[in-house]
Amino acid sequence: MSENARTPLADRVDPIRDWSARRTYLAGDFRAEDLVAAKAGRRVSVVLPARNEESTVGVIVAALRSELVERVPLIDELVVIDSHSADGTAGVARAAGARVVAQGDVLPALGDVPGKGEALWKSLAATDGDIVAFLDSDLRDFDPSFATGLLGPLLTVPGVVFCKGAYERPLDDGRTVLPAGGGRVTELVARPLLATHWPALAGFVQPLAGEYAGTRQALESIPFAGAYGVDIGILVDLFESYGLDALAQVDLGRRTHRHSPDSALAVMAMHQHLAVLSRLRRHGRAPDSHLPGDTLTLHRRDPVGHGFSAETVVVSPGERPPMREMRAQLRAGS
Repeated sequence: MSENARTPLADRVDPIRDWSARRTYLAGDFRAEDLVAAKAGRRVSVVLPARNEESTVGVIVAALRSELVERVPLIDELVVIDSHSADGTAGVARAAGARVVAQGDVLPALGDVPGKGEALWKSLAATDGDIVAFLDSDLRDFDPSFATGLLGPLLTVPGVVFCKGAYERPLDDGRTVLPAGGGRVTELVARPLLATHWPALAGFVQPLAGEYAGTRQALESIPFAGAYGVDIGILVDLFESYGLDALAQVDLGRRTHRHSPDSALAVMAMHQHLAVLSRLRRHGRAPDSHLPGDTLTLHRRDPVGHGFSAETVVVSPGERPPMREMRAQLRAGS
C-alpha cells in the first residue's frame, strides 16, 4: 500500500484548501491606482502572444492602453509578440497602441520554432519589466481588471513570485452557450496529470490558464516548454523551485475565447504529456532512457468512401533553457 493511500483524505485535502484560502484573490481586490503606488520603482511589462488574432488583439490592446497606460500609469511596456501571423494582427495591434515585435526577430541567432512557448520565452528578451504579465490575445469581452488582478498579488503580497488566472469557462457549442464545459484539455488531461504527479497543485482552478504574471527573476530561472506545454511547465517548475506558498491565483470572473476542434485539442494534450514527462525526468522521477513518441495519428471518417482516413502529425514542441542561462552564454560568447 502506498504512503498516500495510508494518509486520510482529509489530511491530504486540507493543505490544498488552506493554500487556496490564503493565496486566492479576487481581481476586484486590487485598484490600479493603489498598484501604481505599490510598484515602488519596479517596471511592469504586459505581453500578448498573438498568431492570427486580428479580430480580438486590437480591442485588448486598446483597453489596456487606455486604462492602464494613459489613465493610470500601471503598465510600463505593452508588447505584442507576433508569432508569424498571416493576417493583419501586427498592424491592428500597432494601431491600437502596442509595441509589436516579430517573434523571429528576437534572438535570431538561436533560431525560431513555432508555438506559444517560443513566443513567451522570447518575450523575456524583448522586454525589461521587473514583473511580466502574459495575456492571451484571443480573449472576448476583455476587461483590464484581468491585468490588475494578476499584478495585484505580485506587487502587494511579500513572497509571491507568480500569479495565475482562475475563471469560469463557458462552452459555446455553436447552438447555445453552456455556463461551464470549456477547458476540455484542462479537465481531461492536465488536472489528472497534476493530481498524479504534483497533487499539491490541485488548488489551481485553471492550471492551463494563459493569463498569468511572474517576477522576471522567477521566470528567467526556469526552462520554457515548447508550444502549448508552456503553461503547465511554468506552473510545475516554479512550484519545484519556489514552493507552493510563493504561487497565487486570482479570480478573473469569466473567460470567453475561441474553442478548438478535437483534432487540435489532441495535439495540445500531447504537449501537456511531453512537458510533464520532461519535468519528471529532470527531477529523477522518470527514467532518462524512456524516449517519448513524437507523432500523433488522428482518425477521421472518410467523407467520400467508406471507413476512416488516418493523418499522422509530428508533435515535437521542444524546450528552451532558462533565459538567465541563455543570457550568460550569450555574454560569454560575445
